[in-house]
Amino acid sequence: MPESGLGFHLPSLIAYGVNFLLLVGILYFVGYKPILRMLDERQSRIRESLETADRVRQEAAQQQQELQRQLEAARQEGQQMMAQARESADRFRQEEQERAGEAVEQMLTRARAEIQRERNEAIDRVRSQFAELTVLAAGRVINKSLDASIHRELIEEVLKEKGDLKGGNN
Repeated sequence: MPESGLGFHLPSLIAYGVNFLLLVGILYFVGYKPILRMLDERQSRIRESLETADRVRQEAAQQQQELQRQLEAARQEGQQMMAQARESADRFRQEEQERAGEAVEQMLTRARAEIQRERNEAIDRVRSQFAELTVLAAGRVINKSLDASIHRELIEEVLKEKGDLKGGNN
């Protein structure tokens, strides 16, 4: 076979070229398209993963903001509850102080009434004893017995008049 001046054998060169083109064609249809498809799928998965990561990052940021809002709302609610508790405690203390004051005032009123009642009883006993002593003294002075009931009425009448005079002066 003839060789060219460069040392190439033209029919072999053509056969090698055809073989190479056939090999490239077969690799293109058998290997290149699946490789490109696999690379495209991988690129799609990577793109989807990045989009998912961005979406998750945004959702996390939104959840963080929502959590902060809820935390702030809970803090404010806690402060309101504490303020209400303080207010209730103040009201309770005030009511208890008022009740205690009323109870003391009632006790003082009852004590004053009891003292007045006992005073009146003591005055009545003294008047009664005074009347008896006066009748006894008058009977001894006159040396005769007076009718005790009439004499007692006279003494009580005098004492009432004297009591009315003293009551009017006060």
